[in-house]
Amino acid sequence: NWCFPPGRRLQSSKPSPTPPRLLTEEEYRLQGELETHKALAELRSFCQSPEFSAWSTVSRIQSPKRFADFVGGASHVTPSEVSVHEREFGLESLFIDEELFEEDDDDEEEEEEEGSASD
Repeated sequence: NWCFPPGRRLQSSKPSPTPPRLLTEEEYRLQGELETHKALAELRSFCQSPEFSAWSTVSRIQSPKRFADFVGGASHVTPSEVSVHEREFGLESLFIDEELFEEDDDDEEEEEEEGSASD
């Protein structure tokens, strides 16, 4: 008892916290979509409120019509932006990434074979 003060014993008796459960890719995607829709709705609501200074905002943005359409309920992205995003981050990009990684793997294997042949 003289080696371990009373506070020390209490610390060691507490169970260690369990790590949080990680989301699956599908849960992550769904949560992202849900939170994005919620945040966009909050932004639209704020932009329609009396506290919002529409004229000062419209005078600073590049596309006032697009902003007005968004506040009125239109999508925050254009079809062309969706298309570009799909090309860069959609299934096409996964296929391209796989091809790039396969080429890298093939190059590494060839280098290893050449290295062992010269030894």
